[in-house]
Amino acid sequence: MQDRLNIAVFVDYDNIEIGVKSTLRREFDVSLPLGALKERGDLVAKFAYANWGRQEGATRQMAENAVQMVQRIPSPRGDKNGADINLALDALEMAFTHAHVNAFAIVSGDSDFIPLVNKLKEYGKTVFVVGGKAFTSTILQQNCHEFVSYESLLEDGDRIVAQPMPDRRDLRGGDRPDRQQDRQDRKDKEKKDRDNSNKGARPAPLELSQAMPLVERALQVLERRAVQPQLGLLKSTMLQLDPAFSERAYGAGSFSDFVEKLKKADFINVSGSGGRYIIERRGGGTEKIAARPEDALPALRDVLETHRMELEEGGATAEELEQWMIAENPEFSLAKFGFQRFTELLNYAQDKTVVRAEPDEERGLVVQLGAEFYPPALPPVTPEPAFEEEEDNEPQPIVEGQPTIFEPNPPPAKPKKVATRKRTSGGAGGATRRPRKRKD
Repeated sequence: MQDRLNIAVFVDYDNIEIGVKSTLRREFDVSLPLGALKERGDLVAKFAYANWGRQEGATRQMAENAVQMVQRIPSPRGDKNGADINLALDALEMAFTHAHVNAFAIVSGDSDFIPLVNKLKEYGKTVFVVGGKAFTSTILQQNCHEFVSYESLLEDGDRIVAQPMPDRRDLRGGDRPDRQQDRQDRKDKEKKDRDNSNKGARPAPLELSQAMPLVERALQVLERRAVQPQLGLLKSTMLQLDPAFSERAYGAGSFSDFVEKLKKADFINVSGSGGRYIIERRGGGTEKIAARPEDALPALRDVLETHRMELEEGGATAEELEQWMIAENPEFSLAKFGFQRFTELLNYAQDKTVVRAEPDEERGLVVQLGAEFYPPALPPVTPEPAFEEEEDNEPQPIVEGQPTIFEPNPPPAKPKKVATRKRTSGGAGGATRRPRKRKD
């Protein structure tokens, strides 16, 4: 890997826009992921794919950030994956024709890009994925070099609310007062919904104990390599083991702040100064074992089974399902299992086929039962033909002196000898005896 990365950015606008809107109730701001990627290298190319005729409000922010808009014209049959195919082809073409581009950033949460990520890694390219933890496939998060969550880029409540786009005015006669009032009422309602659904800029940070298994694993890797675990090397090793790691999820503004929090909590020992810190494991600081994400699924399954009829009728929104979870499990804590938002738990459960979540522009994130609740029917069992013993008409061999259930074959009968008279020529003297004459 080169010291400086030349990054080409590819934005699947339709996917990222509806994902942010349905899970975070926010408008997607392209400047946030671009700013995060600038911290990792030089942005040498920026492309965004969408049917821009239906995204008039987004064209201005794309132009302000020098993002080249690639028009995707859907076919009459509605090619749902048209933007994915165009993006993948252009990214592979750039990997072949632009040797100086050594890193790629895919701004999307679509799991269909997993083959593209793997292929770019085969060609020796560094791959970043930018998306929401609440709607980006966990498989995609774990297979890139670094996953940058959109939630981690939100600084405060004022910043996460995207700047309002320019109003579309009536070209013929300008705005009428009734239209202005309708727009204002709609904006007020959207702001109220955002405030109700997302109180505060960020959710509560995760417990530091959740990060310790990854920290200890990274320290063990460096110890086996006989390398001093310095600050930057520790983070790069942690990202190799878990590309979705972010110190911001634990309430730290930087990785050095994160290490300082671990030190204050007596999880690790830190020595050195002047930016050359050496991190070592601490013997007695990890008695508390953090719960795993899969441990949260049994409680979710119980709630889904309880409200199965409502879910089968038309699904439930993520907010409704969260209220059911709180009502039936008052002590349930998302942070205990490593989730900051309920939608992150749903995203994890979707990869485990427990639920099926689909974004909806009106209702938000709609949740339905996953394939786990509809197991495939067992194949019909065909009765096996009855086994009929073949009659063995052949005589069984008889071994002399061995017991047998069969009667031994009787020995063949000897032919009887027929007694024959010898004709003599007479009596005792040997004279022949003449036969008597028959009297009439």
